[in-house]
Amino acid sequence: MESAREEMNDSCQLLANTEEMQEPRPRDAVPSSDALRDPAAPAENDASKASSPGPGTSRKAIPDFGEATRKSMKRKSNAKPDAKRKKKHLRRTPRVGYTVQEGDDMLLIISNVNQYDSKWVPAKRAAKKKKKVTKRGKSKVSGGQRKAQKSTSKTGCKPPLQEEVSKPAACGSGGASEHYDRWGQTMPVEILVKIFRLVVNQNGAIPFLCRVSQVCQLWNSAAATPFLWQSATISHCWIEPGKTQLPKTELRIKNTVRWLAENRFSQLRELSICHWKHHVNYVVEVISQFCSLLTSLKLTYCAGMSGEAFQNLGAGCPLLESLNVQYSEVQMEGFVNFLETYGSRIKTLQVTYGLKSDKTLSAISKGCCPELKLLEINTKLDSGFCQLPVCIQALQNGCPKLQVFRMLNVTLLPKMARRGASCTSGFPQLEELCLATSSVSFVKDEDLRTLLHSSLRLRVLDIRGCCRITPTGLSTLPCRDLECLYWGLYYSNDCMTASKKGIHLLTKKWNCTLRELDLAGQPFSSEDLEIAMANLAFGEGCGVLKSLNLCGTKISASALRPVLLQCSELSYLNLSSCRYLPRGLKKVYRSQADIHQLLDNL
Repeated sequence: MESAREEMNDSCQLLANTEEMQEPRPRDAVPSSDALRDPAAPAENDASKASSPGPGTSRKAIPDFGEATRKSMKRKSNAKPDAKRKKKHLRRTPRVGYTVQEGDDMLLIISNVNQYDSKWVPAKRAAKKKKKVTKRGKSKVSGGQRKAQKSTSKTGCKPPLQEEVSKPAACGSGGASEHYDRWGQTMPVEILVKIFRLVVNQNGAIPFLCRVSQVCQLWNSAAATPFLWQSATISHCWIEPGKTQLPKTELRIKNTVRWLAENRFSQLRELSICHWKHHVNYVVEVISQFCSLLTSLKLTYCAGMSGEAFQNLGAGCPLLESLNVQYSEVQMEGFVNFLETYGSRIKTLQVTYGLKSDKTLSAISKGCCPELKLLEINTKLDSGFCQLPVCIQALQNGCPKLQVFRMLNVTLLPKMARRGASCTSGFPQLEELCLATSSVSFVKDEDLRTLLHSSLRLRVLDIRGCCRITPTGLSTLPCRDLECLYWGLYYSNDCMTASKKGIHLLTKKWNCTLRELDLAGQPFSSEDLEIAMANLAFGEGCGVLKSLNLCGTKISASALRPVLLQCSELSYLNLSSCRYLPRGLKKVYRSQADIHQLLDNL
């Protein structure tokens, strides 16, 4: 077979040479490289031609591809067809998220990572493989572990592991967490309690103390200090609209409240319960059992408070003196019975206007809360026009120690007093009176004089929206040290105001003590305002004014300049919608620097 193949190859080669000799060569054919060779060059190619086999020889013709080509062909033939090339792993070091700058006497560590910056984090290492156990019962040891064992036997101590440096300490672990908690174990518990107290005063006890108690045993013992749990706020977990809680979730909520009451609320003084639509009675019952030192309870946006829960609260908390049930749905009969039974302890009471609010006010006027010092009745801003009938003389007889009386967005409607209650001692300890409303109030000078005829200690008077009160009536009040007067009108109808002049009487009377003055929307003339501002600027106690609201008034630049020059502590000035001022100055100034710039512009 081999001899036949050689003969066949020789015949093919001979045939090709004869055809090449017979083919005519064109005139413009490109000469070969041998023809263009320099004649002076050495005759190496001739020798190679002489040594190469001719057409008539019997040797096999093998083309010469070069050494590199043969090696590459060898590698390709030996390589496996399905083998994949290994990717080179690039080791990237994590980018440092801060910059250290050296100051005069300290090192400043400045973060250079924004909240939108994607910081690269190295991938986690794979878990360690378990040791393989052989048939004899001995475990196989890898090469790295053998090296570690050798270093341990030489030095006598274990080498530090990288995972111990990078891994955080596990919560509640005993021996494993000792290495990570050395800095915490050496810190005194008293210092840690003081740090927790600062956070609690700012953010509240819940959920901060519940979270830090899971860090380690030291933090758990510090967070369990009863002194830190004197004030707490419990808000109900959010529920998707249209859905209810599962029974297991409700049971967990009840168990959590009971555990907190038994283990943390032993010295609880103030408790706020917000947005509880269910289980309010259960929470109040548990608090009544375990929190005998409770002095203040606040129920905000809660529903389902029954009369029995109020009775349990009064019986279990003998020190309770502050109660806030604003924006909450409570059983009004049970609430009134609570005031009649335990009202002698209550000193602060805050309620929301409702259909049966007159019953609460009548019970207070009868004297069920003789120690009451703060009474606040409010309503929502979108509730419309709300009027509450109040017998001023009866309320003065029932609460002689009242210091703060607020009716927020509720219009006072004075009732005629009975014959025996016409002569009263008033409110001799009253310091704040608020009759502000976003609508219109028709309280007159006579009603205000009846309320304040003996209130010599009055400091704050808020009568915003009271359009029937005149400056003459205010100037006859017995209080001499009024500090805050809010008398803004927040509607555009000037025909309802009782008086349009006389504001200078008020600034002349209280120019030594007045710190905040609100005259927004008042229709006083520019001449009257100029005299009033001169009284504030050149009075005996000039310079004490801090806040001035002249929004929508007829104040002029000449009337405003003396106040800016003399009142050095003025830090708030509202000049929006003042038509008598030049353009560019009608805005709100909230700092002394802005007010100084305004003075330069004037």
